[in-house]
Amino acid sequence: QVQLVESGGGLVQAGGSLRLSCTASGRTFSNYCMAWFRQAPGKEREFVASINRDGSSPYYADSAKDRVTISGDSARNTVYLQMTSLKPEDTAGYYCAVRRTLCAGPTHSSQYSYWGQGTQVTVSS
Repeated sequence: QVQLVESGGGLVQAGGSLRLSCTASGRTFSNYCMAWFRQAPGKEREFVASINRDGSSPYYADSAKDRVTISGDSARNTVYLQMTSLKPEDTAGYYCAVRRTLCAGPTHSSQYSYWGQGTQVTVSS
């Protein structure tokens, strides 16, 4: 089993920034795809960004490209999501997910076997 723990969420004013972290532990693999999704109340979970553990193949949702950067620290089995110019509509639970198949462009939540508990991001106007 793979355990994922997210951190870094919180309350921020519009225009502010946050950096989310997700650390994997347990029976991890030599390389794997780590992704961030978010889910707002009453809405479906949506993809934000993904990257392989070795830092290769970063990929972003079109809505995130200009304000989000995903990066990883393979030595720490940790992936980061740097978010800038946050907007109230970014308010959501942010979830980290892992799959064994390496990242390769467009993806969907159904492709991921392991999920963290999520970290809440609230952006005030």
